[in-house]
Order: sequence, then C-alpha cells, then structure tokens
Amino acid sequence: MLSLVWPVPFGSGSLLTSPSLLSPAGYVCRPGDNLAVNYATGTASSCLPPGGSATLPDMEPTETVLTGTGLFAGLDARLLRRLTDGAVRRTLSRGQVLFHEGDSGESLYVVIEGLVKLSVASPDGREMLLATVRPMEAFGELSLVDGGPRSTSAVAVEATTVLVLRRSDLLEALRQEPALVDGVLRSMGALVRRLTEQTTDLVFLDVNERVAKLLVSLVERDGVSRDGTVVVDLALSQGELAEMVGVSRQSLNQALHKLAERAWITLDGRHVTVTDLEGLRRRAGL
Repeated sequence: MLSLVWPVPFGSGSLLTSPSLLSPAGYVCRPGDNLAVNYATGTASSCLPPGGSATLPDMEPTETVLTGTGLFAGLDARLLRRLTDGAVRRTLSRGQVLFHEGDSGESLYVVIEGLVKLSVASPDGREMLLATVRPMEAFGELSLVDGGPRSTSAVAVEATTVLVLRRSDLLEALRQEPALVDGVLRSMGALVRRLTEQTTDLVFLDVNERVAKLLVSLVERDGVSRDGTVVVDLALSQGELAEMVGVSRQSLNQALHKLAERAWITLDGRHVTVTDLEGLRRRAGL
C-alpha cells in the first residue's frame, strides 16, 4: 500500500514515505525512503535513500499518481508528462456508472481515490462482480490492447476520482517504451490468471469454500492486524460480495454464519474479524 496520499494539505518542505519512483541517477526510491515534496506546487523534488540522495525531475500531481501504479512505475518522466498532457480527472458519486459493458473502449483508467467495481450481467439482469479496483490501480487494459468494446461495466462503489488516459496516447507510448509494453503484458497476464481462477472456483469449490477463499483474499489485500486478529472492512454490500462468488445474498449470509460458528471469524456489520486465518485457509482449500 502506498503511503503517499494526494492531495496532502500541509506546508511545503515536509517529508513523506515515497512510492517507487525512478531518479535520473538510476536510484529507485523504495518504501521507507523519504520523499521531499513541495506541497504548494504538488511536485516531488528529491528522494533520500539510506546514506545518500537522488534528485527527481519535477512532477505534476497527475504524473505522481501514475508512478504509483504497477503499470506505469519506472517510466521516464518525460513520457509520463506526454501521457498526462491529454489526461483528465473524472469524479463519480456512489453508484454512478463509468461505462457499461459493450461501450466503446477508448480510454484506460487509474483510480486516484475511492473504489470501482467491474461486473458483467446476464440478459435477465443477474450480475457477477469480477473485481474491485482500488487507488493506484489501473483498469480497462483489454480495450486498450484490442480496441474492442468494454467487456465489463464499471461502477463507483463510493465517491471516486479516476484519471482517464486516452487510448491513442497510450498506443503511441507503447511504441516508444518497452517497459510500458512489459507492464501491459503483465497486467493482461494477471487478468487472465484471475479469470481462470474464478472459473475454476465456480466449478470445483462449494459455496462455503468460495466464501472462505474470498475472505482470505480480502485479508491479504486489505486486512488490518489488531490484537492478534485481522480486521477487514468489506466496503461492499452483502449483495455485491455474493456477486463475487456467484451465489445469492441468502447463501452468502448462511456461509458467513457457518464460518462464524466454527470460530474462524466474527461479524460486525460490514467488518469481519478473522480470528483463525489458518482455519479459514484450510476451509478455502488453500
């Protein structure tokens, strides 16, 4: 998780823990290093590695957002600036649709703050939630690659701000920067692996196993250690969680209570406390 939060309402000259940024001298700033930031202009000015220093080119806030994503981390600052020249920020309210399944795909998105869910729908209106996208994560890569229509719908789960990057600018950048090609290939590979795993789980795991596996993945992604347990803020409604594992809300609720009866979890509204992670992992078949 990145420690850099944007915007930051403090005076200039403060120090933050940095995301991964590449300096002209070749030093990669890593979590734990200090990043000097001018908050008046929103630009990063220097990275201070242990026992030394490295100077970074000035970056606009939008470029700073991109350097925090796995897709764009490590790209040359000049290329980042060209990408962001045509980029825009879009603010969504809770429940607002960013795009529908089947829409033309002319942009790639990066979440700046908030949460976006990606889902598909059947002709009769049933939905399956495929993924959630959090700050400093990108989505929309498939349409970037093949120019086809959107394969999912994207909806804001809460108040959300996204950065919108034009496909034409990204294709030009791909022709110039092999590192970006590698990033897109890794992202596409991760997408295929995730969808393969979801399909396999639907076929081979029962409801209780799928719910247990979902909780384990949420713990690994968002869990907060507290007094020997791990607490997860589900963020999603029970209906949305049910969509993630392909069951009804009633079946999800029953599965959660069965896990609670085994003393693996406790339930408190949308917060789940995992009291026995190993037991939960065994139930998930992990």
